[in-house]
Amino acid sequence: MTSIELAADVVQWCRRLAACSETPGETRRPFLSPPMREVHEALAGWMRRLGMDVRIDAAGNLRGVYAAAGSAPGAAAGRRLFIGSHLDTVPNAGAFDGVLGVVLGIALVEHLRGRRLPFAIEVVGFSDEEGVRFGVPFIGSRALTGLLDDAVLACRDLGGRTVEDAIRDFGLDPARIPDAAAPDGSLGYLEFHIEQGPILENLNLPLAVVDAVAGQTRADVWFTGQAGHAGTTPMTLRRDGLAGAAVWIAEVEREAIHTSGLVATVGRVAVEPGAANVIPGRCELSLDVRHAADDVRTDAVGRLRRAAEDIASRRGLAAAWQPRLEQPSVRLDAELSSLLARALETAGFRAHRMTSGAGHDAMIVAGRMPAGMVFLRCAGGISHHPAESVREDDVAAALEAGLGFLNALERSHG
Repeated sequence: MTSIELAADVVQWCRRLAACSETPGETRRPFLSPPMREVHEALAGWMRRLGMDVRIDAAGNLRGVYAAAGSAPGAAAGRRLFIGSHLDTVPNAGAFDGVLGVVLGIALVEHLRGRRLPFAIEVVGFSDEEGVRFGVPFIGSRALTGLLDDAVLACRDLGGRTVEDAIRDFGLDPARIPDAAAPDGSLGYLEFHIEQGPILENLNLPLAVVDAVAGQTRADVWFTGQAGHAGTTPMTLRRDGLAGAAVWIAEVEREAIHTSGLVATVGRVAVEPGAANVIPGRCELSLDVRHAADDVRTDAVGRLRRAAEDIASRRGLAAAWQPRLEQPSVRLDAELSSLLARALETAGFRAHRMTSGAGHDAMIVAGRMPAGMVFLRCAGGISHHPAESVREDDVAAALEAGLGFLNALERSHG
């Protein structure tokens, strides 16, 4: 099968898996939801047909190992290259965010046509990267790196179930989570992912090497005042939690516009009691702040926290702040990035380098082993939306570059 033929299969696989959803008519697949089992079963069947040893670890990650030359399937861990991304989605998602990287990893094994390398390849489909169900991202890659702790396991979803409960509900044993950690001495981790932005399309390039991932802060913020009757409470006597939140949202936008390279988003707002004729007594918001320089990001977050307190004080409200994520920026491995750049050039493509503004599993895995990442162009830079798409020739380019990377790694570790 040629690269372009295999690329067509990759795109078809992604679109097929998009139908595995807990919401009919759209793609929605949070951490260890029932449709995740459908995805596991479909991809595990493909992996087994390629001679891979397949399991689901205790954090719900799908893992398939293509044994090294001279090793039998299921042999003890030796030198190993991990290739992966995540299988969970945001609500009303597209077909390629995350899952493309997993499908490409399996396709690369197929592209080897039975050839074994001097190291094993383990393809990982992470159970959670988006953090939709529990408000905490990277559950799957935290398990791979040995960082899935009791605090994360105790987080609760809207139904009151904890992460630990969800793992048990899926038929897995939380006590086995330490077994999910990658073995020491792993060669590294490679992740393919759509760019989720417009840069590659504007440059007319199919691929790029990601050399860093921007740091990010996530927090929940509350403005609490006093609910009251919308028709009988004078404007001057109101303590409107939503009105205070609205002023602060405008401040979040102003801060991001006036700080070069900063992006800041209020993506979720919940109002109580939520009736048309009742003054909102309480408003809860999410905050997401990102920048390539950690000091710039943390300074901006500090100003936004003080702004929330000041706005609340002026309006007779109480402000509360709950940190959810404090993720430093991450430099990806220089040696792997150089190998990837040369593989792109050998395949006939310009080796553009860029920083990712979005968080990825690679930034978590980089704390355990060398990690590299390749972006694929996506139409219009659209992601986290049903219109998300990739070109088959770009997927073929990724397969060619990926095969060249494996060949280069074989030469250096043969």
